[in-house]
Formats: sequence, structure tokens, C-alpha cells
Amino acid sequence: MCSKISITKSAGSYSDNIRRLRGALDKAETVVVGAGAGLSTSAGFVYTGERFEKYFSDFAARYGFCDMYSGGFYPFPSPEEFWAYWSRYIFINRYLDAPKPVYEELLAILKDKDYFVVTTNVDHCFQKAGFDKRRLFYTQGDYGLFQCSGPCRQETFDNESVIRQMMERQDGMRVPSELLPVCPHCGRPMTMNLRSDNKFVEDEGWHMAAARYEEFLRTRQDGRRILFLELGVGYNTPVIIKYPFWQMTAANPQATYACINYGEAACSEEIADRSIVVNADIGDVVSALFGKTDCSDEL
Repeated sequence: MCSKISITKSAGSYSDNIRRLRGALDKAETVVVGAGAGLSTSAGFVYTGERFEKYFSDFAARYGFCDMYSGGFYPFPSPEEFWAYWSRYIFINRYLDAPKPVYEELLAILKDKDYFVVTTNVDHCFQKAGFDKRRLFYTQGDYGLFQCSGPCRQETFDNESVIRQMMERQDGMRVPSELLPVCPHCGRPMTMNLRSDNKFVEDEGWHMAAARYEEFLRTRQDGRRILFLELGVGYNTPVIIKYPFWQMTAANPQATYACINYGEAACSEEIADRSIVVNADIGDVVSALFGKTDCSDEL
């Protein structure tokens, strides 16, 4: 396994690293993208500030929390209030488009490449931007899916219709009781298909995506030039993307590891000579690679 000792700053200037990253993309026969919350944050899906106030000022005034993440853990006094909050949360973070075109520009860079995406994000931004769903593995769930809270079986349910009804019909921070989602098999309350404990449902689609990712990696372990491109991955769950990327880069002398993460850019010392570490906003870097901005050292 790679050493967990990391370097936190790039060895070169911003412009040098953008040029190196462009070169790595041009030379790569395969690109494996690992995406975390920082990518969606860069695309404008922020959970605080103006966006929070726009959609949740009434909840903030009544319950005292000041960001969407904290609200997700609030012990609401009734399921009608719980789903009033969560229907808004899901609607704006799953069914609305991201404010900035970071995902679309990333697709423009990768569309002609042999690529695969593994992500801990649950906001569906990759598919909304046009990425091939057969090249995506959402490891931690999807805001667009419900599951039984039991769960009584490994099955998920699309929630767009009921979420939109909850949005339209909620009043006084409550949804009508008849809209409360229940499992059609056992009658238990539904919950979001998000990995938070051992009740997370890995349905047939999840397993198919996991198998495609495993097969993608297995069939490319032939010493080919691979770019492991990590975007906005933190240290909450490093064993899903970060550490495997370090390990796979170390195992393949032809591989390059790139980490773009504002404030948390790092790599293992073991692969430092084949790593590109960029401490900058992901959207700025993607725009520079896409050719929309220059790569001056002002950032």
C-alpha cells in the first residue's frame, strides 16, 4: 500500500502544472476520474450563504441551523416537516442544474477518451451534463432514489414525481400527510438512498455499475498510459477513491496521478515523481484545460 505521507503543495507553478496536466491528458490512453464533493462545490452546489438563504431562510429562522448540511441532521418534530425540508434539499441539489458549467466542460475534455468515473457524489451532475451512464459508478447512492428504511429488500425507487409534488404542495414547512413516502412492499417509511449506515441499499443498478468499474480497471492493467484524475476528493472516505488511485498509480509505471482540490491537494510521497498536484478551484482548472481561460499564475 502507498505511504499515507503526503505533500500538500505542488512542486511547480500553477501554469506549469496546467501544462503538465494538458500533456498528461493528451498522452493518456485511459482516464479514470475520481470525483468528490469539491467538484460539485466548484460547479456552484454550495450548501451555505446566499443559496441556503434563498431556499431555507424559513427553516433557518424557525430551527436555528445555518447551512443545508446541518439541517439534514435536525430532529424535525414530524415526518411532514422532515419531508418539507428534504424535498427542497433533494429538488435543488438533484433536479436543478448546477449553476456553473464545470461538468459540461469536463465532459468536453473527456468525451473522446477511454474514460470511467467513480464518484461519491449523489447529485447526478455527471448524467445531467451528458456523461455516459455506463461509464459512471455512484458509490454512495443518489438523491433521486428512495429505499425502504428497513430495508425489507435491496430495491430503490425513483422519487422525482413525489419530490416535485412535495415542493408544490408544502405549506407552513409541512407536506401533506398523504405524500409521505412508504415502502410498497412492507409499509415502512421510505428514506433516501444515501450511504450513512449498514442499511444502505445496493440495488441491481449499483452492482452493475460496480461490476463495470471493476471490469474497466481489470482490462486496462496492461501497462498502458493511465491518468488517474482526482477532483475534489477529501479525507472523509479516502479508501473509496484517493488511496486506490495512489495504489494503482504506484503499481503502473506508465500511470500518472493528478489531484485538483482547493485547499486539500496532496499525493503520496511514493508517487510524487508521477503526480500533478494543483491547489486551485476545480472549475478554473477545467476551464483552463478546456481552453476558455489562460493558465497564468494569478490563481
